[in-house]
Amino acid sequence: MAKRIEVKDLDIYYDKFLAVQGVSMTIQPRAVTALIGPSGCGKSTFLRTLNRMHELVPNARVEGQVVMDDQDLYAPNVDPVRVRTQIGMVFQRPNPFPTMSIYDNVAAGLKLNNRKMKKSDMDDIVEQSLRSANLWNEVKDRLNKPGSGLSGGQQQRLCIARAIAVHPDVLLMDEPCSALDPISTQAIEDLMLELKENYTIVIVTHNMQQAARVSDATGFFNLKGVGQPGELVEIDETTKIFSTPKNKATEDYISGRFG
Repeated sequence: MAKRIEVKDLDIYYDKFLAVQGVSMTIQPRAVTALIGPSGCGKSTFLRTLNRMHELVPNARVEGQVVMDDQDLYAPNVDPVRVRTQIGMVFQRPNPFPTMSIYDNVAAGLKLNNRKMKKSDMDDIVEQSLRSANLWNEVKDRLNKPGSGLSGGQQQRLCIARAIAVHPDVLLMDEPCSALDPISTQAIEDLMLELKENYTIVIVTHNMQQAARVSDATGFFNLKGVGQPGELVEIDETTKIFSTPKNKATEDYISGRFG
């Protein structure tokens, strides 16, 4: 079930360094939200706070709130491992587990969470996840072969299948196409448009044409200066951000004047 996320006054720290400051936004369910902006402005750092992966970095912390369906994900009684099950992550470079088969890659999260699942049930979920990632027809005859033997684009779709196998509510994608060729990129973009029927999707991308093609809302992050924290300059419907942004810095970035 896709979920809405409300971010309120979020400050993100690495030890004493304030990396991202004062982010407030609403991430809508069953939609793709794209985060754009120059390198080093905190987009990926912000993305990782949404499923509490940021705090895996030593001395990293946040102040403020990330609320999903009235549950503050940073409340003291919330298990971060459960948050990461509800909010899946797909990384910049495809990272299938190299020693595992295609089947075991998809089933990895299921085996961690449901140790007593029947083989037939697991088979069904693996197949459905691979179908949802538009990969089933390409791999159904070699499920026991290593996932690392697939092409880059196939590996990325395998990672998406692995993420959705545990039935998350939200999918985070950190530049999911930056290491892929144009044909694989289009396959991933088409997949995002299909998956948003069932998931809340947030992507970080340096490709503004990609943001324009796949996203419903776009947030622009920027830095005021070297050593300054990144900040969310504005977020709006993608068509408005790309045609009539409210902020001049957004317009300058989109038109290629900097970044």
